[in-house]
Amino acid sequence: MFRTLLIANRGEIAVRIARTARRMGIETVAVFSDADAGALHVAGADRALRLGPAPARDSYLSIPRLLEAAARAGADAVHPGYGFLSENADFAEACAAAGLLFVGPPPAAMRAMGSKSAAKALMQRAGVPVLPGYHGDDQDPERLAAEAARTGFPLLIKAVAGGGGRGMRVVADAAGFGPALASARQEAASAFGDDRVLIERYLQRPRHIEMQVFADRHGNAVHLFERDCSAQRRHQKVIEEAPAPGLDPARRAAMGEAAVACARAVGYVGAGTVEFVVEGDGFFFLEMNTRLQVEHPVTEMITGFDLVEWQLRVAAGERLPAQQADIRATGHAIEARLYAEDPARDFAPAIGRIAVLCLPADAEGVRVDAGVRAGDTIPVHYDSMLGKLICHGATRDAALARLRLALRDSVIGGVASNLDLLGRIAAHPDFIAGGIDTGFIAREAAVLLVPPAAPPAEALAAAALGVLLDEADAAAAPANPDDRHSHPDSHPHSPWQVSDLWWLNRAPERVLDFVAGEVPCPVRLRRAGAAWHLAAAGAVFAAATAARTPDGRLAVSLDGARETVGFVRQGDAVAVRRRGTTWRLALPDPVAAAEAEDDAGGRLVAPIPGQVTEVRAEAGQAVARGEVLVVLEAMKTVFRLTAPADAIVADIACAAGDTVTEGQVLVRFAEADADPDGA
Repeated sequence: MFRTLLIANRGEIAVRIARTARRMGIETVAVFSDADAGALHVAGADRALRLGPAPARDSYLSIPRLLEAAARAGADAVHPGYGFLSENADFAEACAAAGLLFVGPPPAAMRAMGSKSAAKALMQRAGVPVLPGYHGDDQDPERLAAEAARTGFPLLIKAVAGGGGRGMRVVADAAGFGPALASARQEAASAFGDDRVLIERYLQRPRHIEMQVFADRHGNAVHLFERDCSAQRRHQKVIEEAPAPGLDPARRAAMGEAAVACARAVGYVGAGTVEFVVEGDGFFFLEMNTRLQVEHPVTEMITGFDLVEWQLRVAAGERLPAQQADIRATGHAIEARLYAEDPARDFAPAIGRIAVLCLPADAEGVRVDAGVRAGDTIPVHYDSMLGKLICHGATRDAALARLRLALRDSVIGGVASNLDLLGRIAAHPDFIAGGIDTGFIAREAAVLLVPPAAPPAEALAAAALGVLLDEADAAAAPANPDDRHSHPDSHPHSPWQVSDLWWLNRAPERVLDFVAGEVPCPVRLRRAGAAWHLAAAGAVFAAATAARTPDGRLAVSLDGARETVGFVRQGDAVAVRRRGTTWRLALPDPVAAAEAEDDAGGRLVAPIPGQVTEVRAEAGQAVARGEVLVVLEAMKTVFRLTAPADAIVADIACAAGDTVTEGQVLVRFAEADADPDGA
């Protein structure tokens, strides 16, 4: 076994790999970009080395810099995790040339499966069923359009080098094929540096079921059962579980045999995942991921094996720790991925500082794989996944009950997240019944993505108490700590610094004018001794108090009823998370609102933080409503920003390559003349 392992990745997978390596007595070396210098994966390793600037191409995707780091660390082996260079055959070869063990499959196997079109042709020869479509090298648009007509609609355009749902478009008819092809190619080129695509039949209600496979250098190959990954948004997995609900033993055995045949056909070594789409009585090869998968913990939970340990042992030349007959599945496991994103805004990635992060502690049947902690900042340069909640039970119902409770009690504050969505999925009758298809989330969007109703009185009361606590904390801190002794009134214990709204001969009153969406939600407060008298949403609480908990949440008591809620205030924005639901409120500043109204005008702003990759307009140009003016990329997602109305471009306030913040002005408009002839 090697002595020192360089982990060529970041986030939760780097933390997870280090945990197993340390248990095995292997020294771990983390790498980081300038954006990750204080990240959790850096703190969790034995040593850490800087790679370079924040952009991935200058750090985590730079093969020379990674090899230099490995040499500086005296590493024996490199684990690529997933994403970045984990499926890059050139990186695997470069590691071998540098005398490093690459914890992954042989480069030839990676190349064989790296091209989706070549992989499907190979699987056809190996007798593995594949979907009808076009997987050829001729990428002329006319040829692709002809192949699309031959395949029939609806169909799926998919990036040959793709993954994670990027470079993928569903096309309903021939009229939509051209625009969808151009869009898929642009996204594929941006994400993978390769704009080639394939075409395949689009199944109407398929399930996405994958098989975990493992092989060693001694000719042994096994599968470790299947995972159902059908809960997806924008073709990206959200919730995965093992085993797949309702999959009969005969189908499971057939898929397992096909997956092992797939691995043997390419001379595979290490951990891999063979993905299938399943509809009716048929199953079809989708792709093979030549790496560890994000969802591998559910397989670990039902089999009891540590798949990272298997990877390290196989890379060191050992035989598989178990043969097929020795592998058993016990109970059921479900994993929910936590993302910094806003489901209400088409899952737009979110960045910013995590003010509060409360996740369940690892316990029996509950596991947390996190890559961040409270106080961390989510950068714009990388994937927005924060971590995963994995729950196991003797039955699927038991595992699902644990997951619902874990999600309900979790709090992510400071950045938008998908916590509420995950909770709604886990409570949806169709998901509880099992066997959903990949269109489930989109089909049930009216239920799953609908904003919560008007906040209840308890949530509004908690928001009001949280605002009072924040104001008291701010008032207690001296404006300039270095000058607090220069004047007696500036001392924090001076009576002039008291901010408890004490009035002579009168109980102080105040109204906080919260707004939920466009609905006014005022809260009236009156001091009642050491507590507060609150009136909100038709309810009255005679005695209300609140205090901060050590983990950053709010312990609230309303007329003796005690509970803990999540609370974060950022400027005028207030978020309260209570019993699994997050309410986002505004507490407008009248002065700031008036200034914003005075500044109103025609402009295009960045909807999220990101990097400008293309500017398609120039000053003086006449543009039409809906015309794409700026292309923005954030966390591997491409956003095309369009003109809000017919107008004349007055000024371009950005350029390709610029990093912009949310709300930053990108384009300013002048009003277009309604009648250019003056008639």
